[in-house]
Amino acid sequence: MKFNNTNKTQYVDQVFSRVHEKYDLMNDVLSFGVHRLWKDELIQWMNPAEESSLIDVAAGTGDLALKFNKITNGKSSIFCVEPNEKMLALGKKKLLNYQNIVWHRYYAEKLKFEDDTFDYYTISFGIRNVSNIPNALREALRVLKTSGRFLCLEFSKIDNEILNYFYQKYSKIIPLMGKIISKDFGAYEYLTRSIEQFDNQNQFKKKMQDAGFKQIEARTLSFGIATIYSGWKY
Repeated sequence: MKFNNTNKTQYVDQVFSRVHEKYDLMNDVLSFGVHRLWKDELIQWMNPAEESSLIDVAAGTGDLALKFNKITNGKSSIFCVEPNEKMLALGKKKLLNYQNIVWHRYYAEKLKFEDDTFDYYTISFGIRNVSNIPNALREALRVLKTSGRFLCLEFSKIDNEILNYFYQKYSKIIPLMGKIISKDFGAYEYLTRSIEQFDNQNQFKKKMQDAGFKQIEARTLSFGIATIYSGWKY
């Protein structure tokens, strides 16, 4: 399916509305739990100060927010931004007891926050679902403080031909597993396709550079299955 910005936004919203109840379970099953280790790596690389502020965009059910809260000993201010209404409701319920974590329903391309607000911006497995990635990156830069840091965790391309062969075979099974666990073949077919169509490391780093980020780096995870991208606002 070819998307323009409007119909991609609507389609992605429909996908997450259909799978939200099984979202965390599917992430654990499909990655064999490794996505939690990848998120730990992101937080460790970030190494945030205790009394700092985070905006976590496409926050899902708040996995990264919880990890950030833990490493900052509950002394930070955390703003979870999630565009899907049902996913947001699930995340708010999950993190109900955390007074320093607040939720907002905005899209990554249009964040209703003032300029220079946050110390850190994170987006985990969400940037590829954004309708207009360059606009989302510019918004990320805008809401970050000077010397603020952007970190993005996303699926990427495997360079090793043998590993990539087996990964592609596994990817074809994902929609079937989605049908078994979440009763939705189409949603996971889309999610698999979105991974295949997303940028390689150099392409995404170029988009970060074009948006205005500096000192851009990328850390490859699990032989290239995923990548953490880091950039700074100066």
